[in-house]
Amino acid sequence: MSKQGSGLSLLDLSAEPCCSPLAEARIPAGTAELLAPAFKALGDPVRLQLMSMIASAPDGEACVCDLTPAFDLSGPTISHHLRTLREAGLVDAERRGTWVYYRARPGLMRQLAALLATDAAAPVA
Repeated sequence: MSKQGSGLSLLDLSAEPCCSPLAEARIPAGTAELLAPAFKALGDPVRLQLMSMIASAPDGEACVCDLTPAFDLSGPTISHHLRTLREAGLVDAERRGTWVYYRARPGLMRQLAALLATDAAAPVA
């Protein structure tokens, strides 16, 4: 798991997209290794919903105290999912007193979106 968190630092998330969209060219193996943990983390419905809640939060961050009641899951289970998102580099966390606040990392989200981008003029199948 430490490999996931440390590997993402090798990719400049503030720069232009890492590579051409999948529909245009083959993704380099190294880039695939760096981005795969983020895609894997988003492959779970609860984590995808958590990511959506965090990314769309009005102040740009969401408290775990607001996230947990939105699910019919235990607090430790929600914490596990949030830790997975954090380890994948999708969110940052900051403890304030007894609560933890989560913020999306827009750089990584831009990288993932750019990789999945398709030509807007192409017909949808």
